[in-house]
Amino acid sequence: MAPSFIVVEGLEGAGKSSVIELICAFLVAKGHEVECTREPGGTPMAEAIRECVKQTWDEVVTQETELLLMYAARSQLVENKIKPAMSANKWVIGDRHDMSSVAYQGGGRGIDLSVLSSLRKMTLGDFEPDLVLYLDVEPSVGLARARGRGELDRIELSGLTFFENARKTYKALVSASSKAIEINAMQTMSDVHSNVTIALQDWYTNYLLVNNISTETDNTVKDVREI
Repeated sequence: MAPSFIVVEGLEGAGKSSVIELICAFLVAKGHEVECTREPGGTPMAEAIRECVKQTWDEVVTQETELLLMYAARSQLVENKIKPAMSANKWVIGDRHDMSSVAYQGGGRGIDLSVLSSLRKMTLGDFEPDLVLYLDVEPSVGLARARGRGELDRIELSGLTFFENARKTYKALVSASSKAIEINAMQTMSDVHSNVTIALQDWYTNYLLVNNISTETDNTVKDVREI
């Protein structure tokens, strides 16, 4: 059974971490090995780039610099961690991927989408997630949650208008994609997790059908592991 790349997207405070834990548990219960990644970051070099992106500097960080750093980190992660993991038959769960750049640097910063398209083509080619779960939260709610976790980083301090524009872009991208599902992240955590589980199970069942794997086989694997 070919492994998949599943990505969780959303604004700050959307609850991505707990949803990733849920997805990981779901896949492990199905008998899959799982690798979790985050963006920016995930490899030694990509983590160093993450620090550059997140921290506050005594100089203006141009939007072009921010964008290029994001794609540099993404390239390192995809080539040195995600693809090798999938080649080793591991399912990969990503905390953010390319949709984040389109939403944040495209929608939020206002960089022309044709520039992002060129960078995507150069760094990723035709590589893309098999499923994107977008956790939708109002920016004011998400930022309040983020503040509750501690001091905000440079990007989190970008302002409400930035995140409102990013959210509009996210929603448009999800609406236009056959591989993306929107989850209302302003519900209680239990309701969010319930919605994610339903969406994930429906997608997984369809994935089995597309790959000509019977659900009976999947259930047998699960049952054997539970004995």
